[in-house]
Amino acid sequence: MGLAAIDECVRNLVCVGADPDRIAILDNFCWPGCDDPHWLGGLVRASEACYDGAKAYRTPFISGKDSLNNQFTTEDGRKIRIPPTLLISGMGIVHDSEQAVTMDLKSPGNLLLLVGETRPALGGSHFAQLSNLQNETLPRVDLEAGPRNARAVAGLIAEGLVRSAHDLSEGGLLVAAAEMAFAGGFGIQISLDDVPTEDFADQIACAFSETPSRYLLEIRASDRARIEKMLGDVAFAVIGEVESSDAMVIRSGRDHERIPLEALRSAWASGCDDAFGVDR
Repeated sequence: MGLAAIDECVRNLVCVGADPDRIAILDNFCWPGCDDPHWLGGLVRASEACYDGAKAYRTPFISGKDSLNNQFTTEDGRKIRIPPTLLISGMGIVHDSEQAVTMDLKSPGNLLLLVGETRPALGGSHFAQLSNLQNETLPRVDLEAGPRNARAVAGLIAEGLVRSAHDLSEGGLLVAAAEMAFAGGFGIQISLDDVPTEDFADQIACAFSETPSRYLLEIRASDRARIEKMLGDVAFAVIGEVESSDAMVIRSGRDHERIPLEALRSAWASGCDDAFGVDR
C-alpha cells in the first residue's frame, strides 16, 4: 500500500510534465492505534515502504503528519478503529510551462500508447470491490520498472511528443481512457488484445487491473517510430486510436462494445450522488 501510494503520486506529477528527478513528497499517516501488535506491525511495514520508495524514486520526504491514535472505546468496551491509511502528497518542477500536459484528448487520428506492463492481480481494485471478488492477489510495485517508466514518460513529454497523458490507477485502463475521451470530447477505440502483459489473456484484468507504474499517452502517428525508439526496453504498446465520434469502442478478439461518451460522463459525474443516495 505504501509503495503503491508513492508510485501513484509520482505518476500524477509526471503526467502533467514534472521532472521525476525533482520531486519531493510528504507523508500523512492516519492509523487506528499502536497498542495492538497487528496495527503496530502494519505501521512499521508502511514506514519501511516509505524508505524503500523514497530511495527507489529518489523522492525525499520533506515533511509529514502523523495521527496514530484514531479509535474510540464504547461504553460496553468495544473498540471502533479507522482503517490504516497513508496519504502521500508530492510536488515537482515543470522546467518549461509550455510543455505542461493535460488529460483531455486532443485530435482524431492520434494513437493511444500504453506504457508499462499489465499484470492479472485484481486484489484491492475497484473492479474487485464492485464484483465482490475475494482473496485476489494484490498488485505489487516493481521498484526498478516504476522509476524507469516514470523517466521514460517524462522524457517523451520533455520532447513535446505527448499530446495528453493519464496514469492508470483506480478503475484501470478503461476508466482512464473514458476520462480522457469525455474530457476531450472525442471518441476512442481500444483493443484489449494489444495490452502489454506477462503472457496472460484475461481481458477483465487487461481492462480493469490496477497494476502500478502504467501510463496512457496520446501521441501523433507521425511520432510513433521516434517514440518507440526512445522507450527502448520499457514495456509499451499502441492499443488504440482517437476518433471523431461520440463513443468509446472496446475490442477483444472478434467482439466489440460501443459505449456512448455521454453514458460514460453521466456515470462518472453521478458516482458520488449514487453512493450517497442523492436524487439528481
